[in-house]
Amino acid sequence: MAEKLTDYKYKTPIAIRFSDIDAAGHVNNAVYLTYFEEARLKYWREIIKWNVSENGVIVGRSEVNYLKPIMFHDEVACYIRTTRIGNSSFDIMHVLVKKTEQGEEICTTGKTVCISYDYNLCKSIPIPPAQRHKMIEFDEPRLILNTN
Repeated sequence: MAEKLTDYKYKTPIAIRFSDIDAAGHVNNAVYLTYFEEARLKYWREIIKWNVSENGVIVGRSEVNYLKPIMFHDEVACYIRTTRIGNSSFDIMHVLVKKTEQGEEICTTGKTVCISYDYNLCKSIPIPPAQRHKMIEFDEPRLILNTN
């Protein structure tokens, strides 16, 4: 699936740490999920206003498509958007880009299925209405598949 960066409104810089680099000199494949997580948490906090200590979110599934390596010296950012909303689950798409002389180059894409979760009850719960509305409002209703 070819991602169009113009479909994304939220972008956050990602800091590459020395510990992220593997023996081959590029970011280790497992670290990409951490980058996605950092970007999701910022998106939820800054845009969606989701208080995860009141209404939890767990990851049901993650997919990563490695397209080009990211090196320690690269300037990297992550684009995020909600692409599907169900009753208690929703999908977040991630696109990692690196800055080049020609502009931004897509290095990695990924999708995370997130589940609204009550840790006290140990079960999934409906997505809070305010957060559902903010996801739809921010990421444009035409771009979100609503599975309700």
